[in-house]
Amino acid sequence: MKRKITLLFLSIIIIPLLSISQEIRIVDKETNQGIEFVFIFNLSQTQSTITNHLGFFNLSHFNSTDTLILQHPSYGKAIYPVASIGKKITLKKQAIDLEQVVVTANKWEQNIKDVPNKIATIRAKEISFKNPQTSADLIEATGKVFVQKSQLGGGSPMIRGFSANSVLLVVDGVRMNNCIFRSGNLQNIINLDANIVSNSEVIFGPGSIIYGSDALGGVMDFHIKEPAFSNKPDHLNVSAMTRYSSANKEKTGHIDINYSAKKWAAITSISYSDYSDLQMGDNGNNNYTRNNYVDRINGIDSIVENSDKNIQKNSGYKQINLMQKVKYKASDHLTLDYGIHYSNTGNIPRYDRLIQSKNDKLKYAEWYYGPQLWIMNNFSASITDVSDLFDDLKITLAIQNNEESRHDRKYRNSWLRSRTEKVNAYSTNFDFNKQLSSKAELFYGAEAVINTLSSTGISKNIENNETKTVASRYPDGDNRYQTYALYSVLKYSINNKLVIQTGARYSFIDIHSEFDNNTFYNFPYNEINQSTGAFTGSIGGVYHTNSNWEFHSNLSSGFRAPNIDDIAKVFDSEPGNIIVPNENLNPEYAYNIDFTIKKTICNKAVIEGTVFYTYLDNAMVRRNFTLNGQDSIMYDDELSKVEAIVNAGNATIYGGSIFAEFKIASCLKTKGNITFTKGEDNDGFPIRHVAPTFANIALIYEKKNIKMEINSIFNDEISYDNLSLSERDKEYMYAVDDNGNPYSPSWWTLNFKSSYQINKNFYITAGIENIFDVRYRQYSSGIVAPGRNFIFSIRTNF
Repeated sequence: MKRKITLLFLSIIIIPLLSISQEIRIVDKETNQGIEFVFIFNLSQTQSTITNHLGFFNLSHFNSTDTLILQHPSYGKAIYPVASIGKKITLKKQAIDLEQVVVTANKWEQNIKDVPNKIATIRAKEISFKNPQTSADLIEATGKVFVQKSQLGGGSPMIRGFSANSVLLVVDGVRMNNCIFRSGNLQNIINLDANIVSNSEVIFGPGSIIYGSDALGGVMDFHIKEPAFSNKPDHLNVSAMTRYSSANKEKTGHIDINYSAKKWAAITSISYSDYSDLQMGDNGNNNYTRNNYVDRINGIDSIVENSDKNIQKNSGYKQINLMQKVKYKASDHLTLDYGIHYSNTGNIPRYDRLIQSKNDKLKYAEWYYGPQLWIMNNFSASITDVSDLFDDLKITLAIQNNEESRHDRKYRNSWLRSRTEKVNAYSTNFDFNKQLSSKAELFYGAEAVINTLSSTGISKNIENNETKTVASRYPDGDNRYQTYALYSVLKYSINNKLVIQTGARYSFIDIHSEFDNNTFYNFPYNEINQSTGAFTGSIGGVYHTNSNWEFHSNLSSGFRAPNIDDIAKVFDSEPGNIIVPNENLNPEYAYNIDFTIKKTICNKAVIEGTVFYTYLDNAMVRRNFTLNGQDSIMYDDELSKVEAIVNAGNATIYGGSIFAEFKIASCLKTKGNITFTKGEDNDGFPIRHVAPTFANIALIYEKKNIKMEINSIFNDEISYDNLSLSERDKEYMYAVDDNGNPYSPSWWTLNFKSSYQINKNFYITAGIENIFDVRYRQYSSGIVAPGRNFIFSIRTNF
């Protein structure tokens, strides 16, 4: 019933009945297209704003006597007195991105030059050019984040040796991480529609000051397209896209409709994707081919030889995304926003489980995630009113409904086990910004988050439809996760060369979990309760020289409090092992230092290098455990070794990256990036989520309406000795070295992408990925990467 009401609401909330201060549009000189993400502020730096995805900004933010400064990474700086501004401002593009603006560092707009953290960004036009199928692919397109995939419908980013519930997903200021985000590879990022992302930022290193628990490795913040105000009454703008990719026969369609007026604006978005079984490359390791699969023939599971061993049978899935945003300008000082996101998938086959074998036969006949549902209702009020307490205030209220399920049936077993989880997440944020003086700015706020969880388990006989209750994945009673926090960050400009930022946060976390039915495992307790607090801090600085050198340094701490998945989960981590609850688990803390040097040479080249070191204390890791004095128990008709998540000593992670961009000619440039990470725990074992060294290099031609790019992507080898202990047990996913041990080989691909803007209304992109049809599997991934892949899309805007 809830889904029907939500869909009905989505269908009627498109408001071409609404009827929003003077709107100015900033456009590209050559293409006449709107420029998104231009940062506009007055000389006194008391007021600022930013252009939306169509290039519009509202001039009413400023006084008629103000002089405005316009900044954009691709267009440089421009200065205009308000009195001289017409309805349109034209900017000329430059070859090298010199400056960028980010919002997420302190939840308010800042120039990246003033932020101590290492940050990677990808903007709307680059997203369109890269043509990512999912938001996981979008993050990977930055070239600075490694993404693991257990199945086609997935993507688990790894940032500085952390992944899953140790990195944070944020959408329009709301955290997506919930109480059952697990420590294993996590695929929830695909809930977000890549087609409606206006820009995304990755903040490297602990982000706990602003965002709280889970932000150990970094924060991925997605900004969704905003409704555009207009000085025209009842103005309508429609954008649409269709895309085809050959490797998985992707068929994607997208449309968004923008309605704008002087006081109201709305945007509606619909995306649908259909992915068939993924085809791997033809040239490479034969260990990766899909030689056979399970099919049910005449009511009997049968192992069938695959007619094309490069087709990864049973990997395709479907997905639909709907989004509606409404914005109302109540006054010059108050803007109200409401947004709803709806994402749902079909069944998603868990490919890495479907290729597991037992006694030389495939172990599972079926293993799939059920429809993955995510609904977010998000309301915010933005207040701009200079007072003793704040200059800007944003209040954000959000409700998220999540549903996920797991379904598995072993080969020639009639019982299909299904376990379903439903999480409701409620959050409230108060974020303040106050200009204390011409040199000092204060950001502060408060947060409250409450999660509730229900978990059920059922098994159904596929032959006679008989059902029975089985153990749920989490406790089947009352499950609650709550956190409350206060934070503050002070930014101080000592002079026009040196900026210092320091901050602190205190978080309180409370967990309650009950077992209504404890007969399945006979735990020595019927409920788990835990309350804990965490204090984190940071201090960093940025120093600019007159000779275009930049020095960024940051010292910060982060924490991750145990969630219900850590404390109370029961599931098979891999064949022959079972994880059980541990009520004595405590938070883990990360202490990080990083240093970045950046040099801009004659506005024609940029070179940037970053190094970091992270010390993880009280680390939560999977280790051998006992239950009622036993180190092994029967689970799923198999004697399984007992394990649990425990606090085990510490770990160290270190690494760095080098980025360079050079302007070769007025329309030609090259850029590249290399990232390396190393890490081990205090027992000397490699860390599971440390990605291999990876690099990319590109040659880019761009002139007027044409853009072409040829690039190469490289991943280094991870030898058997450098695999974590848990990865060494997954031989079915890896190649075999000369000693018969699993390892992850190195690989590289050559790729080509192009775009052509036919006119102001039509834009086409085409490309070939993996030109040499290399067969490779990314580190820790269950599914093999796409082979030669032809991509074609058409976009229109009118």
